[in-house]
Amino acid sequence: MGVKMQIVEYDPKYKSEFVRLNTEWLEKLYYIESYDQYAMDHVEELIEKGSMVYFAVEDEKVLATCMIEPLGDDVWEVCKLAAAGQYTGTGAGSAVLKACMDYAISHGAKKLCLITISGLKPAIHLYKKFGFVEIPYRKDVWHSEKADVEMEYIVKK
Repeated sequence: MGVKMQIVEYDPKYKSEFVRLNTEWLEKLYYIESYDQYAMDHVEELIEKGSMVYFAVEDEKVLATCMIEPLGDDVWEVCKLAAAGQYTGTGAGSAVLKACMDYAISHGAKKLCLITISGLKPAIHLYKKFGFVEIPYRKDVWHSEKADVEMEYIVKK
């Protein structure tokens, strides 16, 4: 009988899995943009500046990962959500997303935001399940050529 899935904060021993999962996910769906590569290469620096990464781990296997990054003015971005293909539908993605949301809220977030692609229906469904709503995409604000959906979550008082 295996160990139950656990949600753990960033640990350098999982950095390669953070990079692998996000690289596989990004390359499968589109391509890796410069900011994606920067976040993967500099994850520890981003954490030192307030970001956090969570992993869903079971029997030392990383099932999913997600990052939350402070943007300023009590706004945080959910990013780098990726699950190993064979583990989609296990609840691992939901668990790391919730951990990131809780982390940001506990650190003063008033609003969470994210960008994604309209073709990623399962991801959009997941975000909506957690209370995110679509807002008009602001291409001038974001650093992405591929994204076309912007979503936000307003933290309730």
